[in-house]
Amino acid sequence: MSRRRTSAPLTWGRVAVQVSLVLIAAVFFFPLIWMMASSFKTNHDIFADPFALPRAFDPQRWVQAWQDGNLGNYVINSAIVSAVSVTAVLVLASMASFAFARFRFRGRALLMAILGLGLLLPVQSYFIAQSHMFTQLALTDTRWALIIPYTAMGLPLATYLLTAFLSEIPDEMFEAAMLDGAGDVRMLVSITVPLLKPGLAAVGVFTLLSTWNEFLLALLYISDDALKTIPTGLLAFSSRYVTDYSMLFAALSIITLPLVVIYVVFNRQINDSVAAGSLK
Repeated sequence: MSRRRTSAPLTWGRVAVQVSLVLIAAVFFFPLIWMMASSFKTNHDIFADPFALPRAFDPQRWVQAWQDGNLGNYVINSAIVSAVSVTAVLVLASMASFAFARFRFRGRALLMAILGLGLLLPVQSYFIAQSHMFTQLALTDTRWALIIPYTAMGLPLATYLLTAFLSEIPDEMFEAAMLDGAGDVRMLVSITVPLLKPGLAAVGVFTLLSTWNEFLLALLYISDDALKTIPTGLLAFSSRYVTDYSMLFAALSIITLPLVVIYVVFNRQINDSVAAGSLK
């Protein structure tokens, strides 16, 4: 006989909390909805009644923004940089977290502290040295000038989150695998990575959002328009269409909407990852 799940009774406190959360979500989502609605309006309609709904949902403005603004090239550059950076962060953080969670070695605390500095220090604190290094290595105006720092900036948080996940796995599971003859590489690939899927999904989304939206390094290291990513590409776009707000809103909607969809799809993994890290 199956047991029927019973939900907790609603109280005035729970209702107040839920209503408050809905209102907060509405406040944060309103600018996004207003921007997308304005992208279907003319400039005259935007200034005449900014909060009115568009008369028609014609996607022609989106198509025009994509073609005239060279958004396709910017999206490709951002996709390449983000994909390589996310892959590097996931691979390196998985191996580092496996070592930190499974082994107790000399210098472990020092290495964890150095990673912690990566969470505290802003990029401006080491930008001069990094810029000098990239100039000496002839990396400026290449995608590697973004991939390398993006990977380095994403590793500290990714390593801490994945280490918290692995620390919750019983040691008996790895001991049983060792008795069966599995080495460290086999345990990493066959046991650790499958168990880390929720954490890897969350880390991947965090890294993707940060690399996709990063502006400072992309502005300073990339001057070739053919290599510009979305943030700096939109800056050039806005200078060309500074008075065409409808076109600007269409371009911003095209770029923003995919990230919102990705975050919604992986929302459960992100919440599980943050909860695991906070409990640890």
